[in-house]
Amino acid sequence: MNNKSDRFHSEGMDIEKPERIPSGLSAWPQKTFASFKNPVYRLYYLSMVGHWSSMNMQMLARNLLIYRITGSGAILGILALAHAVPMILVTLPGGVLADRVQKKTVIQLGQAASSIVSLGTTLALVFGYLSPEHPGSWWVLMVSGILQGAVMGVIMPSRSAIISEIVGPEHLMNAISLNNLGMNVFRIISPALAGFLVDVIDFWAVYAIMTAMIVMSMFCIMFVPPTRIRTVEGGSSLTDVLEGWRYLRDEKTILYVLLFTTVATILGAPYSQLLPMFTEDILKVSATSMGVLITVSGIGAMIGSLILASLSNRKRGQIMLFAGLIMSVALIGFAFSEWWYLSLFLIVFIGMGSTGQMALGNSLIQYYSDAAYRGRVISFFMLGFGFSSLGAFFAGILAEGIGVQWSVGSLAIVLLIATIAVLAMVSRVRKLD
Repeated sequence: MNNKSDRFHSEGMDIEKPERIPSGLSAWPQKTFASFKNPVYRLYYLSMVGHWSSMNMQMLARNLLIYRITGSGAILGILALAHAVPMILVTLPGGVLADRVQKKTVIQLGQAASSIVSLGTTLALVFGYLSPEHPGSWWVLMVSGILQGAVMGVIMPSRSAIISEIVGPEHLMNAISLNNLGMNVFRIISPALAGFLVDVIDFWAVYAIMTAMIVMSMFCIMFVPPTRIRTVEGGSSLTDVLEGWRYLRDEKTILYVLLFTTVATILGAPYSQLLPMFTEDILKVSATSMGVLITVSGIGAMIGSLILASLSNRKRGQIMLFAGLIMSVALIGFAFSEWWYLSLFLIVFIGMGSTGQMALGNSLIQYYSDAAYRGRVISFFMLGFGFSSLGAFFAGILAEGIGVQWSVGSLAIVLLIATIAVLAMVSRVRKLD
């Protein structure tokens, strides 16, 4: 890993040598937003705005709508499963695509498919079929979840791995942190807007705006220049996936980081899928208030992203584990809270811890992975998102039996124990820079 900078220059697009940024408080904005000096990264970032806004609006609208139609936590869990299974099945082939073809092309095709799915759901809402007045109409959201999960599985490895082809290794953590910052800004704006639109107009308005934002994203990515690729030699996609797994298995440090982030996502993310059960049954608040809850979580995540974007490449493994501790402790408190203001306070730290462990895990995995395998390694990382929905499925089923508070709370307790164990016993992760 001593020649990482030279390797990035030879295998990615031409990367400008980073400017020397002076130290001191006055240099803080330059250091925090250093990646924005790269014009290609700015174009890529604009293309992500439509994705972030639509994804975060859907997070509220889809889960709340299906819960209002069915009133079932189990159905919420099945919806998460419908989204997870295709994502899990196609993410690894998506990683092979990311190493074989232009990542920009994969992203464009995925966005086109996503816009069609979103438009179909919008029309079902506009014509009145998809609504609480038609109890059987929830199948539309299931089909939408399956298709969107498949699309996400294909494009996520390319969308993540392309960052390392746009910026150099010196700015990789900064670029990923700014990426998470943008996502979290829209976690602040989009859910609150979606909840307000649901209360004032209806669900169709949310889906109409989502469709428009996906189309905008598809338009913006057109202006991102093609990156240089390293074509994978060999036979079938399965062979390439197995080759990527063998590489990952031999790189123990990368594997341990991957396992930790996956476990943290599986145990920590299901609360967001089951949030309608908290807002409707425990806290007893409106759709707008549910949007506010997600928004406050986004504020915490944004704070975490800003902190990470300002850090140097030191003690990243240790910080990642402490972020996991923050998330798990806050999540335990949130799960058992029945007081609105306490829940608002705790969800700030859930957002902060979640984005910390996820962004640092992503940064470390990309930084220490060989460029020839990066797309496939990232596809294993992205599997964690699919497994988080699988975790939400089991959490939803469990919530039917023991209640949503104990369902989410017990997962958070397991996460706390697992994080302490890694912090105490896995020194190679704790000592990572």
